[in-house]
Amino acid sequence: MMVFQHEVQLKPRNRGFHVITDEILGKITADLTSISKGLCHVFIQHTSAGLSINENYDPDVRHDFETHFNRMVPEDTTLYRHTLEGADDMTSHIKSSIVGHQVTIPITNGRLNLGTWQGIYLCEYRNVGGPRRIVVTITGVGF
Repeated sequence: MMVFQHEVQLKPRNRGFHVITDEILGKITADLTSISKGLCHVFIQHTSAGLSINENYDPDVRHDFETHFNRMVPEDTTLYRHTLEGADDMTSHIKSSIVGHQVTIPITNGRLNLGTWQGIYLCEYRNVGGPRRIVVTITGVGF
């Protein structure tokens, strides 16, 4: 059994759903290619952003996610007590809890075994997010 762990710092992004698959692969490919079968666990160390796997081709999907989440969790400060950092403060925590902080992807023959149209999303819920820290743990058997 082999285990590798990487901390990846993502560049700051504005609110929205961003495909970060290539950015993560750029940091883990050397270790990933030594695994024949295993799992890649990706965890975000923040409570106002999330991770998801979804369609990575049509940008309308990311736009529709943003529209839906803004309707589902409106930025109305009269609804929340925790608003010290602005109208997007508590709403970011709620959205993060709904989507979650981690994804796990199978590894097959040294590659992430994602579907044809799947990608890893950073779900940034703050209007102006800062740099986000991701921990990627690769576990598996070698070739």
